[in-house]
Amino acid sequence: MEQATTSSRYILEVAGMTKHFNVGGSFGKSRKVVQAVSDVSFRIREGTTLGIVGESGCGKSTTARLIMGLIGMDCGDLLFNDRAIGRSAREMKAFRRQVQMVFQDSSASLNPRMTIEASIMFGPMVHGEDRAEARRNAHHLLERVGLDPARFAGRYPHELSGGQRQRVNIARALALKPKVVIFDESVSALDKSVEAQVLNLLIDLKREMNLTYIFISHDLNVVRYISDHVMVMYLGKVVEHGPSEALFANPAHPYTRALLASMPSLDPEKRTLSAPIAGDPPSPIDPPQACRFHPRCALARPSCLAINPALFDAGPEHVAACHRSDPKSPYWTEGEAQ
Repeated sequence: MEQATTSSRYILEVAGMTKHFNVGGSFGKSRKVVQAVSDVSFRIREGTTLGIVGESGCGKSTTARLIMGLIGMDCGDLLFNDRAIGRSAREMKAFRRQVQMVFQDSSASLNPRMTIEASIMFGPMVHGEDRAEARRNAHHLLERVGLDPARFAGRYPHELSGGQRQRVNIARALALKPKVVIFDESVSALDKSVEAQVLNLLIDLKREMNLTYIFISHDLNVVRYISDHVMVMYLGKVVEHGPSEALFANPAHPYTRALLASMPSLDPEKRTLSAPIAGDPPSPIDPPQACRFHPRCALARPSCLAINPALFDAGPEHVAACHRSDPKSPYWTEGEAQ
């Protein structure tokens, strides 16, 4: 994909973000803890797109909601433009003007009793924008996302298709003129032709408005198409993070390699004949000790069960957490040479 103008400045930084949920504890049962996100850290350069991938339940959506303050962190720090963001109502209101989110369910994201025009106007008016100005901007944004205001401004969400509703959600997110937009599986419910149109729209808007994206998806082909960097999560932890092309060409973690091997191919000579990864992810209530991937990893050795692997440098801006992939690890050749 054509790269947008990028900056060397980091616009958003997350450090040590952790969120555990208490479950159970009634009728004499002991309370358990779901380790949804554990010590997640990353940063994003201005004008770039970070793709976040992983199986269902790996913590991708929880990470997005923690950034937005929709749920509170147990611990961790969030910096925007080098400024620490607190969780007071005043600070979050100012932060959310700069960082917006587009959700997966385009219908549930829109108020069924508000017209499309009113939905886009609502956010700017809450932040003090004049009604007439908010309406003008709403009509401009509808045009920008490919919806004629004369036809769509007065309609209600149920009168639009899924792709049209998602375009409205994009326009609504952009109405506050944010710097960062988070997309949580925002194109996964669309058919492929509409998905391609929306992805191309996002790329054009990013270039035109100098936006920074966090793009969460199960579809690795989509992530590769739109992302500059990719972060791979497994059971609440970051297992690999690096430039998109480097990560897809030379993955350093066995889980990343398994995900890439599971990508469908149109080439009959590259059909998947055996499952690249076996079993289901363990429960986040009782995750495996040390490396959380070791129960499903063909390369696992005793050290993987006992010692948590640290992120190692796999290349420029490319890190991964695996004893068996790190040549500098004392456990690299444990048991046998690779």
